[in-house]
Amino acid sequence: MESKQFSRKYILKIALACITVLILVSVLLFHGPYRLVEPVPDGIVDIHCHVAGIGAGGSGCFVSAELRDSWKFKIYLRSFGVSEKELNEKGDHLVPNRISEWLSESRYVSKAVIHALDGIINKDGSLDRTRTQFYVPNEFVAEAAARHKNLLFGASVNPYRKDALERLEWAGKNGAVLIKWIPSIMAIDPADPKLVLFYRKLVELDLPLLTHTGKERSFAASVDEYCDPEKLRLPLSLGVKVIAAHIASTGKYDEQRSTDRLVQLMREYPNLYSDISSLTQLNKRFYMEEALTLQEFSGRLVYGSDFPLINTALVSPWYYFPRLTPGQMYSISRIRNPWDADVLLKHDLGTPADIFSKSAGVIRKP
Repeated sequence: MESKQFSRKYILKIALACITVLILVSVLLFHGPYRLVEPVPDGIVDIHCHVAGIGAGGSGCFVSAELRDSWKFKIYLRSFGVSEKELNEKGDHLVPNRISEWLSESRYVSKAVIHALDGIINKDGSLDRTRTQFYVPNEFVAEAAARHKNLLFGASVNPYRKDALERLEWAGKNGAVLIKWIPSIMAIDPADPKLVLFYRKLVELDLPLLTHTGKERSFAASVDEYCDPEKLRLPLSLGVKVIAAHIASTGKYDEQRSTDRLVQLMREYPNLYSDISSLTQLNKRFYMEEALTLQEFSGRLVYGSDFPLINTALVSPWYYFPRLTPGQMYSISRIRNPWDADVLLKHDLGTPADIFSKSAGVIRKP
């Protein structure tokens, strides 16, 4: 009996000692947020939200066999809150329906721009289904946005389509608030002089171009050179409002960091913006500090989540010690709504109110 009591006391002492050490380490190493924390504004608009489908219910969406065979596919489905069986039974519209439902339960985010995604285009100007990894047609996204007041239509048009300008006109008439590109998987060279007419049409329609910059690792393959920020000089010089996604985080071009190349462009073009989507991912955890502290980004950043990736193990408050206290990390980790967790994580790291509120003013009014 005495031996058991001694053992319990010993274990208790060890546990108390460990807790004490953890508290001391937390106090000594705690750095605090990157900036002074400001109140979270109401009615935040998420400018960067993905939607997807497998073609169920006649949606027109598709995912390549290579990507469907990848380990990433099941993770993406789970992060959207659906299963392949559910999609086959109920149709791809289940995905935007679920996004809308989660948004309606969010305390902070009132609307999200959901993105269509065009594919690779053949020399004859038609869609190349054999090389396209991921396709979400404009009609599918426009219809979902029309059904749900908290979803906005983010269109996608590959400028190499033979009817690209007509598709831009259609997008504008059907409420598009921006055009989305991922050049590295759409085989688009943003610096191609052939795109001048396309860029002029964007200016005419007042449609911002939200385009991926930096490396792309969410898909089976990508041509990273197309996401060099320097390739955006052409549309910027023509007056296109460009939103370079993710502050061009990750990657180098000509031995220069992608983000540094974007910073240089920020000094030159007032029509250039960026978003803070994906910057809390484990593989990008040091980019948030640059976004919030570099003068060149001041007043030029907007809020984006990069949903559904915020709903995966890539993002967690536990990756941010010593910037967050153990209490903050625990509190955020218990939030079930993905948008509320994302907003509070970025808020507690020091994201100012103007970044959260600016999105609505940067996109085109639907």
